[in-house]
Amino acid sequence: MGSEPTEVVRIVMNGVTGRMGYNQHLVRSVLAINADDGVPLGDGRRVRLEPVLVGRSEAKLRDIAGRHGIKDWTTSLDEALDSIKEGGGIYFDAQVTSQRYPAVMKALDAGAHVYVEKPTGATSEQAADLADAADRAGVKHGVVQDKLFLPGIRALRSLIDGGFFGRILSVRGEFGYWVFEGDWRTSQRPSWNYRKEDGGGIVLDMFPHWTYVLEGLFGPIEAVTARAVTHIPDRWDERGERYDATADDAAYAIFELAGGVVAQLNSSWCVRVHRGELLEFQVDGTEGSAVAGLRDCVAQHRGVSPRPVWNPDIPNVSRFLDQWQPAPLDGEPGNAFRLQWEMFVRHVVEDAPFRQDLHAGARGVRVAELGMLSSAEGRRIEVPATTVAGS
Repeated sequence: MGSEPTEVVRIVMNGVTGRMGYNQHLVRSVLAINADDGVPLGDGRRVRLEPVLVGRSEAKLRDIAGRHGIKDWTTSLDEALDSIKEGGGIYFDAQVTSQRYPAVMKALDAGAHVYVEKPTGATSEQAADLADAADRAGVKHGVVQDKLFLPGIRALRSLIDGGFFGRILSVRGEFGYWVFEGDWRTSQRPSWNYRKEDGGGIVLDMFPHWTYVLEGLFGPIEAVTARAVTHIPDRWDERGERYDATADDAAYAIFELAGGVVAQLNSSWCVRVHRGELLEFQVDGTEGSAVAGLRDCVAQHRGVSPRPVWNPDIPNVSRFLDQWQPAPLDGEPGNAFRLQWEMFVRHVVEDAPFRQDLHAGARGVRVAELGMLSSAEGRRIEVPATTVAGS
């Protein structure tokens, strides 16, 4: 074990009774950081994180706090925020999207630094309002952009930075899996995801991700053409009761990027997986190609590219998937959420760089809205050249 931490940062964590908030943010990030003696700083000090749990369910909060030895929890957001007013505390929000804006605004009014899940608002107006309010408050602010820190994407980024692709031509992305309707098998996602009135929908959920990934790796999005659909209109909630699915559960989009790069991304909760990972990006360039998933990345250079010949009249003898080589990743893979938590804590405590701020979050929500507009009007929509996510 290392030296004892010399500083403590209190973090109000709102929404940790949900799957993502509990697993990725509380257990695998904040508590895992503490188990390793805290966040290391540039001057040798370490920062220990002190979570304050807040939520609507007293029973769930008590259970989580008891399981992990967390002494501070409450169902009152005001009470939780009062506990971090002194000493530069952080407010973290992983609630349902419809509850995010008022809670984050209250945290900003209390003078807390804020770190939030995406989307940062139910509308781009809300998201931009939060970013501007955070600037006025003079606090540090950030948005979760976990996919930039996944091992597969980091390996892909290394290939880009090393000039492996030459001139990048196109990006093809496939994301999704079958989410059970809930009638005969329990759904893997909460029912609010399928209700538009509660901030649900795969466009609002995933287009902010695609925005920061595409713009962080390949360049600004200049236009979007999308088709959002609700393939399955009938679903069953956590109580086993049928409800109308009012939000989109699949989206098919083309993003035009600066420099002529074209990205095609399919997002669906109504697809059965026939690929290596739940998310995969294929990048093709003049000098080489790569396929990156959540964990792995493989590449194929121009000099070793095979020469396929189209002939449907004879059996296929090529083992295409065997013709790719693993792309290396320097350092330990790590947990993407934890890596970004450590970055944000350093940003708060020692003003280390952190590019994924609330303005980047607002950019993602804006692109999602333009994608929905494209779907509704059946046309290509230009994306204004405002702040680029991750820039």
